[in-house]
Amino acid sequence: METLAQSLNAGAIAPEAALLITLLACLLADLAGEKAAARFVPPFCYIGLGLCLGLLALQWNQPAATAFFASFISDNLSVAFRAVVATSTLLSLLISWRYVERSGTPVGEYASILLAATVGAMLLCGATDLVSIFVALETLSVSSYLLAGYMKRDARSSEAALKYLLVGSAAAAVFLYGTSLLYGVSGGSTNLAGITIALQSSATPLTALALVFVLATVAFKISAVPFHQWTPDVYEGSPTPVVAFLSVGSKAAGFALALRLLVGCFGSFEAQWQLLFTVLAVLSMTLGNVVALAQTSMKRMLAYSSIGQAGFVMIGLVCGTEEGFSAMVLYMAAYLFMNLGAFACIILFSLRTGSDRISDYAGLYQKDPLITLGLSLCLLSLGGIPPMLGFFGKIYLFFAGWADGQYLLVVVGLVTSVISIYYYISVIKMMVVKEPQEASDVVKSYPEPTWKLPGLQPLRTALVVCLLVTAVGGVLSNPLFVWANQAVEGTPLLKEVIAASGRLPTG
Repeated sequence: METLAQSLNAGAIAPEAALLITLLACLLADLAGEKAAARFVPPFCYIGLGLCLGLLALQWNQPAATAFFASFISDNLSVAFRAVVATSTLLSLLISWRYVERSGTPVGEYASILLAATVGAMLLCGATDLVSIFVALETLSVSSYLLAGYMKRDARSSEAALKYLLVGSAAAAVFLYGTSLLYGVSGGSTNLAGITIALQSSATPLTALALVFVLATVAFKISAVPFHQWTPDVYEGSPTPVVAFLSVGSKAAGFALALRLLVGCFGSFEAQWQLLFTVLAVLSMTLGNVVALAQTSMKRMLAYSSIGQAGFVMIGLVCGTEEGFSAMVLYMAAYLFMNLGAFACIILFSLRTGSDRISDYAGLYQKDPLITLGLSLCLLSLGGIPPMLGFFGKIYLFFAGWADGQYLLVVVGLVTSVISIYYYISVIKMMVVKEPQEASDVVKSYPEPTWKLPGLQPLRTALVVCLLVTAVGGVLSNPLFVWANQAVEGTPLLKEVIAASGRLPTG
């Protein structure tokens, strides 16, 4: 019995267990009626997510612990990415209460589905078995499809969900086929450690095919070109708070999966998958930032921006060095706050005007200085303007790439960063520079800003937190650097890969 308890080690998934209990509590509150749900669901979510983050903090810098017969691991890397996912959910919920209430959809159902997606994403960050990876991936995916189509009365939301479902189902099928090949090549093992050992002595064409299929699934999850086709339409049609979660939480889980599978399993194919990811990174940075120039919708612009941002993060993945992995973790944490801050401003503007068009932001500073300031700071940080947090995140990535000799990626990253600054600043110019008579009709009829409506106080809290971290985090970024470095140093898998490649940190 004691051996069974040690093999299960359920304490490793205590943060996810807290979220599951919260999910059940939200469903029970929803059964009690809409008024009871509106009153009790938000506090339940805050308590559950707060407890989840607290339990993750207790696991930080602890020895790596496996659970459920080595199908899940709690090391610093999984704790860091799970914390990013949980924080993105907390901020997404804070900015969504007013939006969901105004749409007339059940609050309890919405929170439960979002928490289910969060549990799937967090389990994916630490999954070390093909079966647990697939179950976690599908938990995240199915919940995401439901969230994308949550506004049932909106035809665009239904269209977004259908497109996401069709493309996501194809990606799941490709992943299953790739993992079945891995299962066969490894002699019947589903555990990543066993597969890694088997692949070191069986670098066959069949293994290369499995690599392509697995890489396609990872690229779909992180919205890398050319597996990005779903992103603009899904972002535009889905409820904005859902897009906020998908842009950070789902992407963080995708990069964690990439590290576990590609860096961990395919060491004998390192040159091949790094070449493929170099191509994906160049295409993502180029297409994402160039096409964003032509967008007229804020959500579509941020969709293409997120494709470009994924390209930047891939620089750290291709490096395969300690600095590269640390830069990935750091940039995902920075991206969490600056991107969700931008989405908070977009939701607030949408609630007050019902518009999503960039041209309708013209002259906004005259009527709503807070949205103008908040969106400006977040967009400047996304563009990499000093002294914002995004600038230090990009510098760290480019430094890691240059130190590892990835000159093409760094040059493309620098050029596309300049392009991105153009369309970010054009939005800021639209809001700030316009004369009063040049303000858009939407701004001219802009309602008096008020925070007394239900659900707006949590939105303001999330916005202020994101702005403070984005603006001050750049100047006081040392704790984030230390945290990102510890995430890599406390992960046995990454330490082994770095030691095996002989690429030790500089300095």
